[in-house]
Amino acid sequence: MSNITQLTGAIRFALLAGAASVLAAPAFAQNAQAEDETQTLDRVEVTGSRIRQVDLATPAPVLAITRADIEKQGFQSVADIIQQVSAFGTPTITRAQPLSAGEAAGGVFVSMRNLGAARTLILVNGRRMGITTSGLADLATIPAAAVERIEILKDGASSLYGSDAIGGVVNIITVSDYEGMQASSYYGQYSEGDGETTRADMRLGFVGDRGSLTLAAEWAKEEKVAATDRFFSAFPRSTYHPTDNWTTVSQFGGFTVNAANPITGLANGTYRLRPGGNPQNRADYVLINTNTGGCNFATGICTDGSTVDKTNTLEQTDLRTPLQSRGLFAAGTFDITDYVRFKTDFTYAYRDSERRVAGYPMQAAAFATPMSATSFFNPFGQQINTWTHRTFDIPRDSRSELTTYRFTGGFEGSLEFGERYIDWDAAYVYNKNELIQSTFGNLNVSRTLQAVGPSFLNSQGQVQCGTAAAPIAFTSCVPWNPFIPAGQVAPGGLAGNTALQNFLFQEEHATGETSTEVITLNASGNLFALPAGDLMYAVGYENRKEAGAFVPDALAVTGNSTNLSSGPTRGDYKVDEFYAELQVPVLADMAFAKELSFQLASRFSDYNTFGDTTNDKFGLKWQPIEGVLIRGTIADGFRAPTIADLYGGTSQTFSFFTDPCDTNFGSSATNATTRANCARDLGTLANTYRQLGQGFNPAGAPNTQTPVAFSSGSNAFLQPETSRSKTLGVVWSPGFAEGLNLSLDWWNVRIENTIVADSPNDILNDCYVQGITSRCAQFTRDRTLGYVNNLAFGGRNAGYREIEGFDFDWTYRFELGEIGAFSIANNTTYTAKDLFVSTNDPRYAISSVGVAGSGSTTFRIRSNLNVGWEKGDWGVNWTSRYYSSIAEGCTYITECNQIQFAPTGTFIGGNPANGPASALRRRIVHGANTFHDLQVRWNAPWNATVAVGANNVTNHYGPVMYSQPSANVSYYGGFDIGRFWYMKYSQRF
Repeated sequence: MSNITQLTGAIRFALLAGAASVLAAPAFAQNAQAEDETQTLDRVEVTGSRIRQVDLATPAPVLAITRADIEKQGFQSVADIIQQVSAFGTPTITRAQPLSAGEAAGGVFVSMRNLGAARTLILVNGRRMGITTSGLADLATIPAAAVERIEILKDGASSLYGSDAIGGVVNIITVSDYEGMQASSYYGQYSEGDGETTRADMRLGFVGDRGSLTLAAEWAKEEKVAATDRFFSAFPRSTYHPTDNWTTVSQFGGFTVNAANPITGLANGTYRLRPGGNPQNRADYVLINTNTGGCNFATGICTDGSTVDKTNTLEQTDLRTPLQSRGLFAAGTFDITDYVRFKTDFTYAYRDSERRVAGYPMQAAAFATPMSATSFFNPFGQQINTWTHRTFDIPRDSRSELTTYRFTGGFEGSLEFGERYIDWDAAYVYNKNELIQSTFGNLNVSRTLQAVGPSFLNSQGQVQCGTAAAPIAFTSCVPWNPFIPAGQVAPGGLAGNTALQNFLFQEEHATGETSTEVITLNASGNLFALPAGDLMYAVGYENRKEAGAFVPDALAVTGNSTNLSSGPTRGDYKVDEFYAELQVPVLADMAFAKELSFQLASRFSDYNTFGDTTNDKFGLKWQPIEGVLIRGTIADGFRAPTIADLYGGTSQTFSFFTDPCDTNFGSSATNATTRANCARDLGTLANTYRQLGQGFNPAGAPNTQTPVAFSSGSNAFLQPETSRSKTLGVVWSPGFAEGLNLSLDWWNVRIENTIVADSPNDILNDCYVQGITSRCAQFTRDRTLGYVNNLAFGGRNAGYREIEGFDFDWTYRFELGEIGAFSIANNTTYTAKDLFVSTNDPRYAISSVGVAGSGSTTFRIRSNLNVGWEKGDWGVNWTSRYYSSIAEGCTYITECNQIQFAPTGTFIGGNPANGPASALRRRIVHGANTFHDLQVRWNAPWNATVAVGANNVTNHYGPVMYSQPSANVSYYGGFDIGRFWYMKYSQRF
């Protein structure tokens, strides 16, 4: 069916493996062993080139993770396996972010080079995965049992694969031509006894004279971990500050009296019903303790908070959200003739993820639901516009169910003309994702207004909505007293009041559906012979259509729910693409040129949304001497605007931001120009203005959540992002150390015209700090209290992103006689800079490497080291996962002096008194963190493998991080949350 040629040795495999991953050590070593052997292989296509060939090397670094590698470590899901590679950054949404909302909530995604999941292209067998309307590929839809290997191209590849391949490409190769049967089971849990994970899978395959059939099935369940069960997440600022930052929008209910909302006889302040008090007696309402702790930024004087009258929302919040999945995969091949083959595969996957967060912090002023002066439960006889109540009796539960169907079918073959050949294929791909999101625990706004509206005590001694003259039936309205604390059974309270709960809370259902249809035609072969070898080519055409919709529940669309209001997203786009690739051998078997070849590629893409774009790539391979190869690439890239970017509905969001006009935490505290700009809108209030947080109380810290919802939306005029990526590296397989392979690669990615989500911080800073008056038109302020009461923002093309660093990888395999065979593998990523500017206005860029961020965190160094030993039926693997030190901004001037951590990240206390002025810093620097994994395996004589192990075997924890990077708790969402023990059993038949 194709030409058979010799395969070169270890140096070529070093290129394929990017000189090896920690996960790929065993497979790499086996390949290195074959250096002096002659092998023959059919032509194959390797990620990073469309040309089918025997030479597996490409000018770009490619990392391979084999099935054997996967079996020798404790991470079982596809996303977890990929996330351990050092080239990957912070996940877009972690399992430690139960507050995440929208279509992607509950999914699992990866981000190469920390550039974002939408800039990492995910392929299955070289063809695109289905994506959300935001362009994200959910790896939970890939059954791990169906994976044969994973190839990771650590370079931009839009010239070969089109949009989204800016950071790199992950190509998941599924099992095919499998013969036999294997069943496996897996069980694990954390040392604390939670987070149980159960998994079972099966493979079955038949191979005949003219074809094969392969089946794989998988079922998995991961239980939750509660926030209260870890020291760093039990309280808003961890167990080190257990009384700080509890919220005053509490389950006890209350109301605020101020100049805009006076109540006769009451001084300004926030009130609640005293414990045991009579809700009908106005004298039983007392001022609450509003001390949530914190420091004065200017003086540095710090105080602990108080838990009196407040709520710790983490009592009802998940730390690690539960997840269930099941999947079925089938693949078949049939040789129609000796030169034509039909291939097909089908995947069914179901992912069910749940999240729980604390009951809703209802604030009447945010939803215009005042308590009527004639409500039976209102003891003051005046309308109360500022009442609050966190519905602790009804936590908010969300469930996201995603069903995926994927079908591919196509023909492939080969034509030969003497010394020339053409490999061709024509295929069709259809991927459909169906999403159902169910949420419960949000209040119906109109019903809430009714429930706190006019009510009276009827003749049966029941409080009823309406008036005695115009009563409202209980089937149409149930009265509510928001001043009754959670858990207390009393008239009008939520506890035990099923009728009121059913009236106020309704289950909401959002639905989504996306589809991807692709038709591809490809051909590759050799054109003619050159002195150094054949000139090889690949050409192809691709037609792709992406369509998608995400429709929130009608309550949310209309804004009649405390669930964030959001309009529906619906749209589609089409693209026609043509590509060509050449591999040009220039020199071979010459002095200082054992091999010199170029790779040239170009892709033309025509979108029906923004127009067309052409992206080119140049690659170089140069082997000056035996055992040394130099490689490099320079490539254009682009990311097309997604359906959500272009056609997303406007949605509400309670944004976190720092108002620059705040005289404690904002720029106005120290910048006279900012103060003057703020006075333009605030008048004399600018001299004393404090940003208001939830409950309309002064913010106790920077980056405070707004008490009213802002609006964010799409932009139909967005243009694609454009990028230029570069790599330059050297691979060395020294002859004096058989089995040793090393590689060092420099890489740089710069993205222009970035599609950025504008933010309240950027808008307000541009208006008041930068003095860009046009930005001031995007928001308004309350005329009396001065807080930002309306702000709209959306996506725009602005600024740039540039990231640069080095990858250093090495593997070494050797044998020590009777002791056994050893393998050592290390892959390390060093990030030198990570710059992001989100505006086109002149602004100095500061590298964020080594600094925790709420959206993503770039570590200076990520490194994995794997040491393996095998002898007979026994094997042991030890893996160390290293993260370099990380810093986070101090909330207050003296906080850095008060909080001290050992180099390991362990808290060691601190002096609560003010530190000397010379010691004041603006960052807390946390030491490096290393997590160690161990697995012991035994191949049983009955054709089975038994493995036991532990991820994070030393039970190490990262530092408490109050900036909450990639988490909703004071911890980095990508770190381990304890020791995880597991057992695996695999039986082959």
